[in-house]
Amino acid sequence: MPVYTWEGRTRQGSIKKGVMEAANEAAVMGQLRAQQVIPINVNAKSKDLLENLPFFKGSVSTRELVVFTRQFATMIDAGLPLVQCLEILADQQTNKRFKEILRDVKNDVEQGSTFADALKKHPKPYDDLYVNLVAAGEVGGILDTILNRLAVYLEKADALKRKVKGAMVYPSTILVVAIGVVVLLLVKVIPVFEKMFADFGGELPGPTQVVVSMSNFMQTYIVLILAVTAGVVFSFMTARQKSRGFRYRTDAIFLRMPVFGSLLRKVAVARFSRTLGTMISSGVPILDALEICARTAGNLVIEQGLQKTRAAIAEGRTIAEPLEASGVFPGMVVQMIAVGEQTGAMDSMLSKIADFYDDEVDTAVDALTALLEPLMMVFLGGTVGGLLMAMYLPIFKLAENIK
Repeated sequence: MPVYTWEGRTRQGSIKKGVMEAANEAAVMGQLRAQQVIPINVNAKSKDLLENLPFFKGSVSTRELVVFTRQFATMIDAGLPLVQCLEILADQQTNKRFKEILRDVKNDVEQGSTFADALKKHPKPYDDLYVNLVAAGEVGGILDTILNRLAVYLEKADALKRKVKGAMVYPSTILVVAIGVVVLLLVKVIPVFEKMFADFGGELPGPTQVVVSMSNFMQTYIVLILAVTAGVVFSFMTARQKSRGFRYRTDAIFLRMPVFGSLLRKVAVARFSRTLGTMISSGVPILDALEICARTAGNLVIEQGLQKTRAAIAEGRTIAEPLEASGVFPGMVVQMIAVGEQTGAMDSMLSKIADFYDDEVDTAVDALTALLEPLMMVFLGGTVGGLLMAMYLPIFKLAENIK
């Protein structure tokens, strides 16, 4: 829908300016008159060509979504109409992409759509979990309560994601630096030493000869090595996206990895418990909640385990039995869920499990960081030090001969 900038005069005589989406200039003037504003100037807003490219449209961060959700809940609780809330939040939004989405949602609601249906058209910021919880809140008349629960869920889910990413930043940085330093030494520094040794004459020590051979190989095939590395990474990512079988096998390998596998499993349990607990406490049916939990699991092995659990519940079984049969979740989690089913306090039990595994993830991340830091420093120091030592061996040998 076109965007227009307008300028008008209020009944009190003050000048107001703004931006409005409408079908044409006449529609803008009509809306202004309805707001008791006399139009003075209405112009179509010029568009930047880059705005049409997906790369430049930007995205909505989790933090922006949390702020919107909390503000929206406060406005709804204060009794403001839904359309007015959306209009206010869209006007104050600095993210152009988010502003555009909120205006689309507002227009759909004005035309008769439910809030949940309007959000469903924008799956990037508003996923299935968000839409289903909003739908449950609309039906139950507790939209403000649901939105507050959503904000809490989004904050904790984002914190969990940042913990795992933060644990990977340090070792990844050290590894990249180490590879960069080694390549720089082999391509730029070692050839200088090689030329100097050739002028000296004589036979090079074994370690020095190995390093020189590595340097010659790197100089000759560096473009090929980079191309092959990029091709392998691209092929791996493409295969995971297009082949469900390949993704299942790699996800299973990830879960069986010595240190990272345990961390990934704990993250998955925390996410599942938090998501399912939030949806059940908000009145979403258990089968729908499990379907969404499976799609947001992030691991195909866990997703298939949850899908089998959902199918078993549809046949009349309890949730604990098929969860235990899947072999994906720890026994403690299954037992606590079974107690929650028997006592009718499933949502609170799941919340306790999520809190417990959030702490477990914290502990696992701290342990992983403490383990990787010395290992990466030893790797970096040993690699660079070994290369330099190999290049200084002929100089030591030359000094001995001079003596």
